[in-house]
Amino acid sequence: MVGRAVATRAVLPITNNVLIATEGSRLRLAATNLEIAISCWIPATIEKEGTVTIPARLVTDFVNSLPSGQQIAMALSPRSRSVELRCARHEAHISGLDPADFPAIPKITDGMNVKVKPGDLRLAINQVGFAAASEESRPVLTGVHAEFEGEQLTLAAADGFRLAVRKVALAKVVDTKMAIIIPSRSLTELNRLISEQEEPLDLTVNSQKSQVLFRLRHVEMVSQLIQGTFPNYSQLIPK
Repeated sequence: MVGRAVATRAVLPITNNVLIATEGSRLRLAATNLEIAISCWIPATIEKEGTVTIPARLVTDFVNSLPSGQQIAMALSPRSRSVELRCARHEAHISGLDPADFPAIPKITDGMNVKVKPGDLRLAINQVGFAAASEESRPVLTGVHAEFEGEQLTLAAADGFRLAVRKVALAKVVDTKMAIIIPSRSLTELNRLISEQEEPLDLTVNSQKSQVLFRLRHVEMVSQLIQGTFPNYSQLIPK
């Protein structure tokens, strides 16, 4: 899950890595490409606290080669920041980087908060996201316009040739009307994450309207928002 947020063309080499940290009785994995950040929590037996970042591609290739249903034992050497992974007869040693250099994952605690059914949101993303522009000449068109009003969320995307609009019912009433532009790439990743989600997911827009947080059962995704004014698409729809 978090591997989808790993940077492919990294300005910061450490964004090629996955952050692994102990949190109580769970293990937290996080990755960011500075546009989106995905965090995931999984149950674990923690014998000693620790935090490290290791190359995402190496750990993904190793884990994918392991037999299913087996437990993985992980041991961190604090001095060398090397991680030893053992599973059945498989073993790997992966060198890590100092987690202090890993970009901070944004925490959104204030702002507008709504709940939406994952099935409704997935359908809306599938019916709207394809119409967003892929060229960066007009950045606002590479995103999806999301307008919250009352008990309704309206998603719209346009690339200059086509326009798609979809309305979604909210599980929680919005007191104040708000509009933001979410990068279409972020919604594509969210669509993958909520494929098995059944209960409503939380959506929080920070008070500066610069970031949005999607909170699922064991996963959180934070996305930067696109700044600008989206075209008044309602004028383009034939009456």
